[in-house]
Amino acid sequence: MASLVSCPHCGLRPKEEFTIRGAALRRPEPDASPEVWFEHVYLRDNPRGEHEEYWHHTAGCRRWLVVSRNTATHETGTVLDAAAHLKAETSA
Repeated sequence: MASLVSCPHCGLRPKEEFTIRGAALRRPEPDASPEVWFEHVYLRDNPRGEHEEYWHHTAGCRRWLVVSRNTATHETGTVLDAAAHLKAETSA
């Protein structure tokens, strides 16, 4: 049986319906120095454990989501709509 991901719009769906697009990290400000941008793009740590990633529900609602995933076990946890996640992050 396929791993299931709980899409906030479609409910439980097979993981194969999603495309993983990368870590959901806060981007530097547009006017940040080239060194800050270089570190953001190329010099990130990649520790084992829980991480937030951008996933696209390609074969479903086609929404961008922020999925909490454990890189050691590949288990998914919290799944949020990316627009709501970004809004909450910018208001904090």
